[in-house]
Amino acid sequence: MLKAGLVIAGAAAAVVGIGAVVGIPMVESRLDGRHEQEATYPTGRDAKADLDSVPAWLPDGATHVRYKMTTAGGDRLLVADLPDGRLPGDCVPARGHVHPGMTASWFPKGAAHKATVRCGMYSGYTDGTKLVAWQHDHDVREAGQVPRPR
Repeated sequence: MLKAGLVIAGAAAAVVGIGAVVGIPMVESRLDGRHEQEATYPTGRDAKADLDSVPAWLPDGATHVRYKMTTAGGDRLLVADLPDGRLPGDCVPARGHVHPGMTASWFPKGAAHKATVRCGMYSGYTDGTKLVAWQHDHDVREAGQVPRPR
């Protein structure tokens, strides 16, 4: 009887252990994803009207705006078309490379090595009329502008 009890206890422990190994990464993945929001907008004006976190320096006339953010930090991704191809006046030449803190299928790979400007806390560059920009959570926290989780 004692032997049967030990076998049952051992089997139960194995099931719980396997469940933890498989289940915890799945839960973490779901939790990470729920803190990210992604949207597309026809114009910069529409994007800024919908989300306070879209940078004010994004021109109202920008088109085909794609935006991704984390609600638990300051990471942001932004891609838009600038009809005249000109960056806003707030943008200054960049120094060094700041890597994006998140990814998206539509966001160019290797963007950090192409950064030529800083617009507010965003790093970025243009490719023709296409603006590619990102903000890293580290920069936001260093500036003392820690976003509040939603």
